[in-house]
Amino acid sequence: MTRITLDGKRGLVVGIANGSSIAYGCARAFRDMGADIAVTYLNAKAEPHVRPLAEGLGADIVVPCDVREPGQLEAVFETIRERWGRLDFLLHSIAFAPREDLHGRVVDCTRDGFLMAMDVSVHSFIRMARLAEPLMTDGGCLQTVTFYGSEKVVEHYNLMGPVKAALESTVRYMAAELGRKGIRVHALSPGPLATRAASGIDRFDELLARAADRAPTHQLVTIDDVGAYAAFLASDAARAVTGSVEYIDGGYNIVD
Repeated sequence: MTRITLDGKRGLVVGIANGSSIAYGCARAFRDMGADIAVTYLNAKAEPHVRPLAEGLGADIVVPCDVREPGQLEAVFETIRERWGRLDFLLHSIAFAPREDLHGRVVDCTRDGFLMAMDVSVHSFIRMARLAEPLMTDGGCLQTVTFYGSEKVVEHYNLMGPVKAALESTVRYMAAELGRKGIRVHALSPGPLATRAASGIDRFDELLARAADRAPTHQLVTIDDVGAYAAFLASDAARAVTGSVEYIDGGYNIVD
């Protein structure tokens, strides 16, 4: 029987904004299971909020990464190559849409807003996969974060619904393309969580209340719930699982 552990593995976590971030819950779980981690922060403004969390986790590498800035993502992977020489898993937990496009109807979104949302939320994951591939010499695991609003219409989720649908399709195609190299690809689909990113969604408090009422468990999930599942997927115990959308939502997705 394969023991569930990340001892000896090294992973990259992109998307920690503060102690309430899904990415932070995952990073904490990765470390608790024995992994070494690299952590990124968005920019100089974000660094004071992220660096203490990363250092508290004993992160080996703490570097800036704004996927919209030319060369920054490539620099992250070059640092990993120089310091570690390999990578075993990564978590992509970033998404963005301009506020005016996010709060409006999908049919009213601007071309520039749509392209920016797709670039930051989807194409950046493709770029990470391409950069990680040569470092995952013994296989690996790529994970991103999605939401149920990708497949069902969730009020006020708006533009991020089509964007997350594209992200989930990307997961399936990359899993098919990278499977022969032992690289697995997953989308984590938590129920609604009170994160800073989610707070940009209009009337998000109402969505949280409905989710708790609707889920069979009648409670919201936590970043630690998501982290525990992400750590399992990154382990060798999940080596036969790939290309999936993994719901961590107390059963929210099964109820009409």
